[in-house]
Amino acid sequence: MFNVRIHGRGGQGAVTAAEMLSVAAFGMGLHAQAFPTFGSERTGAPVVAFCRIHDRPITFHEPIAEPDALVIQDATLLHQVKLFEGAGPRTYLLVNTSSSLAHLGIDGLAGQLDPARVATLPATELARDRLHRPLPNTALLGAFAALTGIVSLDAVVQAITARFSGAVADANVDVATVAYHRIIDRDRSPADA
Repeated sequence: MFNVRIHGRGGQGAVTAAEMLSVAAFGMGLHAQAFPTFGSERTGAPVVAFCRIHDRPITFHEPIAEPDALVIQDATLLHQVKLFEGAGPRTYLLVNTSSSLAHLGIDGLAGQLDPARVATLPATELARDRLHRPLPNTALLGAFAALTGIVSLDAVVQAITARFSGAVADANVDVATVAYHRIIDRDRSPADA
């Protein structure tokens, strides 16, 4: 089973991201479940959403204590919430930021993780540029697909088009695709280019 924990703030689409990730997994013939947990339900309040992906039916619904992947939609949460609780050396880490991990003050923690499993992406900036709204969730889904390989970009695109339609779907597919390729390109060595 692959366990994903998404940390964000209300209004950033963390819950929608978990739901679309589960739809992407379903589209690949896997079993998945997505569910949120809220503090106070207001814009800007911390939100945690969970997604489990497995090749067999999933029969329990507890919050994810030991994530295989952490997606941080808002870097301002890094020192306010215990985001890394339960993370192990093989955990994937994806942070929405244009800053370095050292600048964020988490390079020590990230240094305990496999560097191939850690990525940053300016997802909010991509969303503002391409969606004209600061909603990082679809950019982070594209990046997640590239970083983990758990779901494909095609599955993410199908999940986005199942959720949105028209120009909104097209813009979200665009931002997810750009994010996917940014992560893939950062992993290429100069000899691969």
